[in-house]
Amino acid sequence: MAGIYIHIPFCKQACHYCNFYFLTSLGNKDKFIEALLKEIELSADYLASQIIETIYFGGGTPSLLSADEINRVITQLERYHDTSLLKEFTLEVNPDDLTAEKVAALRTTGINRFSIGIQSFFDEDLKYMNRAHNSAEALSSIKRVQDAGFENITIDLIYGTPTMNDEAWHKNLEQAFSLYVPHISSYALTVEPKTSLAQKIIKGQSKPVDEEQSARQFKILMNEMRAHGYEQYEISNFAKPGKHAIHNSNYWSGHHYLGLGPSAHSFNTLARRWNIANNINYIQSINSGVIPFEEEVLTETQQLNERIMTSLRTMWGLNIVDLDIQKVALIMKALKNIDAAHYIFNDGILTLTDEGRLFADAIAAELFL
Repeated sequence: MAGIYIHIPFCKQACHYCNFYFLTSLGNKDKFIEALLKEIELSADYLASQIIETIYFGGGTPSLLSADEINRVITQLERYHDTSLLKEFTLEVNPDDLTAEKVAALRTTGINRFSIGIQSFFDEDLKYMNRAHNSAEALSSIKRVQDAGFENITIDLIYGTPTMNDEAWHKNLEQAFSLYVPHISSYALTVEPKTSLAQKIIKGQSKPVDEEQSARQFKILMNEMRAHGYEQYEISNFAKPGKHAIHNSNYWSGHHYLGLGPSAHSFNTLARRWNIANNINYIQSINSGVIPFEEEVLTETQQLNERIMTSLRTMWGLNIVDLDIQKVALIMKALKNIDAAHYIFNDGILTLTDEGRLFADAIAAELFL
């Protein structure tokens, strides 16, 4: 089983914190769609005839596509891939795009899961992030999708913004719980280089991120999610039992996936490749019959380090039982340098405690071979 990710590189406006590849002009959207259809043909052999289990439209803002454009892409995918056992078809959407007419049109596409970029239910936070929607649209978009019969919904929430104290964060979570959303992805505000937020902080136009506030609100998040019956199956992802995201779970477990569109990544367990992050150059290259990507062939050590990094982020942890004795010895030696309060090691499986999840990247780096 494998997955397909499609990057739609268009947005209405730039969120201040975002470092994904996107454009705020739709001028080349039609040319992009044609190139994307061509890339599907050119990359048909990448997944080696594997059955496609998941399709994920990400971005950017995929909800800027019309239902007809989405259907054109799906029809092309079905020409070159076996989607007969497709379990999950996710579309990332912005709340302001989910009008009643748009939701009705999307029912014709086969989409069975929405990922709604709420980020916050408060206007102050949304203005700080330069989101295109407001708090009223955040609420109405979820209800509108639910009223249309879509049950498999995930929303994104961001904590750690200077505009959000702990009380407001509690209220954000309470609002999400009251909507009976089965899956919630929640991330700390991160200042990425070259973003608008980074520049504003440098110029003194915005307060820097408070790491203590972020850590405190992450602990609130974990406790509240647990109290409301959500499983923290990955550090930033929480779901009701049976509602885990299949597509992202397959990323973390090392499944194959094909990435289509500018800046999209692909993985076949032996190598990673990524398309050029430039829409014009992407279109020109595809039109000449060449997929513009770079590739890194992973060494055995790199493959294991990636397994360490991704596994430790999940509730299932890192299983070292199937590793050779030398690698197990190296991991066990490195484990002695990690605070015992940060992990649980039982029957050959290493998992992180709540406190350890605050230091997941550092712990993984300590264990790298």
